[in-house]
Amino acid sequence: MVSPGPGVLLRATLRTRRREFVRLTGWSLVEAVPALLSGWLVARAVDDGFLAGRSAAGFGWLGLLACAVLVGAWGTRQVTLQLAGVVEPFRDDLVTLATTGTLHRSARVGQGVDTAGVARLTEQVEIARESYGAVVMFVQSFTVTTVSVLLGLAALDPALLLFVAPPLMAGLVLFLLALRAMAARQRAVVLADEAIAEQVSTVAGGLRDVAACGAEEAVRRRVGARVDEAAGAARALARLTALRTAALGVGGWLPIVLILAGAPWMVRSGVTAGAILGALTYVSQSLQPALRGFVQGLGGSGLWLLVTLGRILETAGPWAPGASEVPRAARVTGTSAVTSARVAAPSRAVEGQAAGRADGTPSATGPGKPEAAAPPRAPTPPDPPRATHPRDGRVDLRDVTFGYAPSAEPVVQGLDLSLVSGTHLAVVGPSGAGKSTLAAIVAGVLEPQAGQVRLGGVPVRSLDTGRLTRSRVLIPQEAYVFVGTLRENLAYLHPTATQPALDAAVHAIGAAPLVARLGGYDAPVDPALLSAGERQLIALVRALLPPAPLVLLDEATCHLDPGAEAVAERAFASRPSTLIVCAHRISSALRADLVLVMDGPRCTLGTHDRLRADCALYRDLIGHWDQVGAEIRR
Repeated sequence: MVSPGPGVLLRATLRTRRREFVRLTGWSLVEAVPALLSGWLVARAVDDGFLAGRSAAGFGWLGLLACAVLVGAWGTRQVTLQLAGVVEPFRDDLVTLATTGTLHRSARVGQGVDTAGVARLTEQVEIARESYGAVVMFVQSFTVTTVSVLLGLAALDPALLLFVAPPLMAGLVLFLLALRAMAARQRAVVLADEAIAEQVSTVAGGLRDVAACGAEEAVRRRVGARVDEAAGAARALARLTALRTAALGVGGWLPIVLILAGAPWMVRSGVTAGAILGALTYVSQSLQPALRGFVQGLGGSGLWLLVTLGRILETAGPWAPGASEVPRAARVTGTSAVTSARVAAPSRAVEGQAAGRADGTPSATGPGKPEAAAPPRAPTPPDPPRATHPRDGRVDLRDVTFGYAPSAEPVVQGLDLSLVSGTHLAVVGPSGAGKSTLAAIVAGVLEPQAGQVRLGGVPVRSLDTGRLTRSRVLIPQEAYVFVGTLRENLAYLHPTATQPALDAAVHAIGAAPLVARLGGYDAPVDPALLSAGERQLIALVRALLPPAPLVLLDEATCHLDPGAEAVAERAFASRPSTLIVCAHRISSALRADLVLVMDGPRCTLGTHDRLRADCALYRDLIGHWDQVGAEIRR
């Protein structure tokens, strides 16, 4: 699948915003009133006024010209206002394309971060926006003005067209022939700018290593070569501007020379002096400025528009051969060497099974500690051709690997995890161990580079946004509360919730005092006036309402006191849904069926009692939690 070209995007813009362009064209016709009438009114003022000895009539005709100029100025104002309705939506489309392309190119497996995407998102999108507005203005103005001038010349005397139309057409042909070569030079300039941005970003990220290795001179030469390439591309483009100047001279200045040179012949043929002066007015005051704007605008802004659009569209297309759709979340790259842990937990039963232990004792291995007599890993079943709704809350991770960057230490690798529907799992570990990352992977927010995540027997990556939203709820540490009524905030994930269901969820979470303090469900909510704990209570009620088979609480109770946290977790545990809690207190681990301890290259699974006996890190965490609790009590 190939990304559409700039022409396709521009034509699509014309189709989707046809009404805005029609309004813009209408006001452009008003703006062109002086161009249509100026030469004719000057001719009347000369022939029927001043040369006829009627100065008052001559000034009257010129007064009408002044009125026409005022009408054109009013039209210009309206054109400028209408232009925003065309340009700003176009800019929004480009921001979406540039952002999507940069994220997916950066997250493509086996490729580095797309640092040049910063130039596309900032410099190139703004260039395309400004260029698009200029091109629309210049092209529309030139078209309307040229038609008006030719109609005016024909009204004065058809013979005048012989002196204006041929050189105008010759100038346009010369300019359009040079445009392709100028576009190639302009593209070279854009690519050179991107190369500089990428090189500088790479150097800035490794300045300490450059200094430590004494590689300043080598880096200086490399960056200097990029700068020289950009300067050479700019000089090559500048040389082609001579053709643009020549086209302007042929189309804009040659008609004036021909009219002056042919004036004696035209006078002998019956063309009046006023008509000749009117023709010069048409060319010098209307046609020539419009042609100058067209040539300079299309030769400058138009080239930038085509080239920058081409670059943005190139990066917004598919990122892998055969890809048929844009992934739901950014694909994040990287490989890692983390231990694997296979867990099979029955509903609400404290049972675990880890790869490598025949007695079912949970275990995990890391680099240098292979499992003894580990059973062979079952092959990953292929994705179904069409996504179905998850049957229940069963969670299966098979050989899942994830890292945030190719050069970064991986967060998860080779992780096998199986939770039957209804299991309550607590995920613990030091800060930065990957707890939030694991929650995001299970929820389908992050997509692993290798392995497969299934929810209710259905691959998470095959679920569209609607099915995924209905199948799981993820509540992060920073609860999201928006300006609106309390009811709107609580029922955000389940708008059809009944009043009894809303009351039950509020009481189950322990948020009834908060609802009463705020003034009931229809009271307005200002997030800035709520504490972090109150915002978490609202988010917890919101998560409890929908009947999702999987709930993930990523430290979603960290701002609640232990008693309120226990109430909230028991509310979720009483449901048949699978519950995964990224815990920050020992009490959360005590309430769980199983505990998964994450520690970089090691993952260990088991019950609280077994981990306390067998896992040194878990004992350390318990000691840390006990110490923090004692300090808080003091």
